[in-house]
Amino acid sequence: MPDRPVHLLIKELSQILVQLSEKVVENFLAALHAVKEHDEQGAYQIRMAENKIDVVEVNLEERCLAFLATQQPVARDLRAIVSIIKINDDLKHIGALSLHIIDRIPAISPEMLESFEFENIAIHAGEMVNKSIEAFIAKDHILAGRVSEMDEVIDSIHRKVFKRVTSLMKCPNSDVDELIAALSISRYIERMADHAARIANEVVFLVTGEIIRHKELAYEYLITYSHD
Repeated sequence: MPDRPVHLLIKELSQILVQLSEKVVENFLAALHAVKEHDEQGAYQIRMAENKIDVVEVNLEERCLAFLATQQPVARDLRAIVSIIKINDDLKHIGALSLHIIDRIPAISPEMLESFEFENIAIHAGEMVNKSIEAFIAKDHILAGRVSEMDEVIDSIHRKVFKRVTSLMKCPNSDVDELIAALSISRYIERMADHAARIANEVVFLVTGEIIRHKELAYEYLITYSHD
């Protein structure tokens, strides 16, 4: 039986979401590279790319809202459109994190960035985004569950960075501002992974109807961990 128009539209919007996620992840990794190289021109290009991404995200949201208002979908179709809106919002937040990263160019040295291996960690977080979108397209809640497990790895790495930074700050000659910048970048990567996990949770909702609340890594927990 051929797809109904509603299904064709959902497929089209989902494909836009895939393209968006690829650009968002690419921009995030490019932002880290720009900081590592202190590449101001690269940072400018990232800002321009993010502006274009914003336009696509706004257009996607508007199309979803117009569809909800005019077609009034029900059941699984309704969950699909709502999920697209929420995933689009998570991608928008990841894009904003790219801009936060390049704002750190003046504050951190390439050597400090390299010592924390942030690019490798970010590649892992980017994989989470890619897999969560793959799970959405395939309607694979098992794969979505694996993304949530990957989030625990990023959380653990962030805790270690926090502990290392707080330890380095105690050194008499430490550059506190640079260490704070390093901690901020670690937090941005951890937030990217959080958004990937949220997308994965949306896939679980879409497939099963189960609502999963993503647990934030509390600042108070980090403080406690740093004293362990």
